[in-house]
Amino acid sequence: MQIQMQIQNRVVGKRPGLYHGWIVVVITFLTLLVAAGIRSMPGILMMPLEDEFGWSRAGLSGVVSINIFLYGLMGPFAAAWMERFGIRRTMICALALLAVGLSFTTVMTSLWQLNLLWGVLMGLATGALANVLGVMVANRWFVERKGTVVGLLTASAATGQLLFLPLLAKIIQEAGWRYSVWTAVLALCILIPIVAVLMRNDPEDVGLMPYGAREHARPASFSGNIFLEPLRVLRTAFQSGSFWLLAGTFFFCGFSTNGLIGTHLIPACGDFGIPEVTAAALLAFMGLFDLRGLSLIFLPQALDMGYVYMMIFAVFYGLDWIATVPPTVKLTAQNFAKEQVGMVYGWIVVAHQLGASSAAYEAGLLRQWFGSYGIAFVAAGMICIVAALMATRVRVNRLSSAGQK
Repeated sequence: MQIQMQIQNRVVGKRPGLYHGWIVVVITFLTLLVAAGIRSMPGILMMPLEDEFGWSRAGLSGVVSINIFLYGLMGPFAAAWMERFGIRRTMICALALLAVGLSFTTVMTSLWQLNLLWGVLMGLATGALANVLGVMVANRWFVERKGTVVGLLTASAATGQLLFLPLLAKIIQEAGWRYSVWTAVLALCILIPIVAVLMRNDPEDVGLMPYGAREHARPASFSGNIFLEPLRVLRTAFQSGSFWLLAGTFFFCGFSTNGLIGTHLIPACGDFGIPEVTAAALLAFMGLFDLRGLSLIFLPQALDMGYVYMMIFAVFYGLDWIATVPPTVKLTAQNFAKEQVGMVYGWIVVAHQLGASSAAYEAGLLRQWFGSYGIAFVAAGMICIVAALMATRVRVNRLSSAGQK
């Protein structure tokens, strides 16, 4: 009987005891959590940098815009890099690059240095640790429970926001913005050895099959060019109407989340006298809930009416902050061949970050021109309603590994 159970466990990709894939999920969750916390830092750094260096809100918004754009653009190429060189090696390189970029930030003196460090270097590094990492891990390690894993790893962004923002804002208030940066560097220094020791690229590395798999199949080796292959996949995706709808809705998703609220909510609260720590707590609170369009239209009034109404906004906006990600991943997997899913989803994330990048810069300009964020918030709310109508047009077109219907 025991022998029979061992054979059955091997067939479905399991062994007695803890399946190593869950350890990989925990490590990936922690990595994405730390990366999300670092990625959310510009919102709390904007006002301290304005005060110390005298840089304009539009200039700082331009830095964030570059960061967000490169974060998105890196996605499909990061997927190809992971296919060629392995997930673990990619994670270690990206985390080390983040640590270097953050460390040099503490000694910068000019806006061009901030553009180079936070705009370019940090944008590329966080892009290698974007949602595509979670998708790659879920696809390699799980057949069953894949949706649960994707949802869990997606939630890491909200969790990182929830844990890091209030803490880092408090450190800025008590000790200065450089100490908050060094806190993030410390987190990276703890995480890098954990990834190096415990992370694995795929189940074959530990003699297992994907969780729930019923046949032995090692992932096909990547034979394409890491720069040209994502472009080839993009050309194929262009022929799918579902790709355009998914990319379009994600553009508006990024416009209204990372670009607008993630970047400008804390400075907007500062315009109305709401303390930075309180504003950071509000932004983090959204991670507990993750109705977006109506919430954004309501935001200018909420800012003027005080903390209680801002809490109401935080709850309703937060209800769908990350809710678009798992269904988008699922629809991508249903519409494209398995070996293309990581790169196709990476290009969809590029659209998301293009929207975020444009919102980060444009909202800063509107604030500088009109003295408030009211127009930016209401316009984003109307755009979200259009995106909701677009989402109803997405259809499922299941493809085989050969890319045929």
